[in-house]
Amino acid sequence: MSVVLSNSRVSDDDRRRMLFQGNVFLYSATPSSTKLIEFARELIEEAFGDRDPQTAQFDMPVEEFAALLAELKPRFIHHPTCKKLLPLLMEELGMSLGDTYFDVPRLRTSTSDHYLDSGISYAYHAHRDCWYAAPFCQVNWWIPIYEVVPENVFALHPQYFDRPVRNGSGRYDYADWTAVSRPTAAQHIYTDTREQPKPEEELDLVSDLRLVPEPGGILLFSGAQLHSTVANTSGRTRFSIDFRTVHIDDVRSRAAAPNVDATCKGTTLRDFYQAAGLERIPEELAAAYEAEALAKIT
Repeated sequence: MSVVLSNSRVSDDDRRRMLFQGNVFLYSATPSSTKLIEFARELIEEAFGDRDPQTAQFDMPVEEFAALLAELKPRFIHHPTCKKLLPLLMEELGMSLGDTYFDVPRLRTSTSDHYLDSGISYAYHAHRDCWYAAPFCQVNWWIPIYEVVPENVFALHPQYFDRPVRNGSGRYDYADWTAVSRPTAAQHIYTDTREQPKPEEELDLVSDLRLVPEPGGILLFSGAQLHSTVANTSGRTRFSIDFRTVHIDDVRSRAAAPNVDATCKGTTLRDFYQAAGLERIPEELAAAYEAEALAKIT
């Protein structure tokens, strides 16, 4: 059974242990998360000009909307301001910046009424990040930029946390994804033909868990949790930020959530930066994970 803990004051070590057991943490907006969403709003509203970003989809051809996101999202992802604010946010939640590594923050969108569900605004099917070569010690962060409602957030499916799901992760190679598939995202406007790990059996997703944080509120959950984009029927495009963290001790010791069904190739560990100095995660650790993943499928 998964438990949701609100504004918990447990230590980061205890929190990670509980996350790896399938529990979920929800925090109110902090000074740094507020600065982060304010910065995101500046970029978003500058890009959309006179249009309200949350309703602009109803006034724009979908091709124009996708092209705008194709410029906006990388600008946010790689902006130096993000790399300054994320460590401050981690510190506010009691994390050691010397031991914590993070990947770049993604600016996500979920449009209403299936306006744009593919490519640059992909509506994710039920999946675990670990099907996409994420380490099982990964912690996922999710932060809404504007007000959200149950009809435009995402859903967790904790009943599958320790229950295998037949899936296509065995055909997924992270190196191939980063070299070939990820760069073509903006080209997939009407359908998305990129090979991605998906469930290959019927799932019970009715009893999902939807959490609705305030703007700047923070949701933490294990990368091994099954989760999916909610079919947005709210009439407003949802804008959110997500990124991921790992603790170097967990990477070394293999402290992690259980792997019940992932068989993908590669590792995302090379994408992570140390929060204190922005150094990459040690190559020998990434190479070891890559070799272990290959050994399991050969």
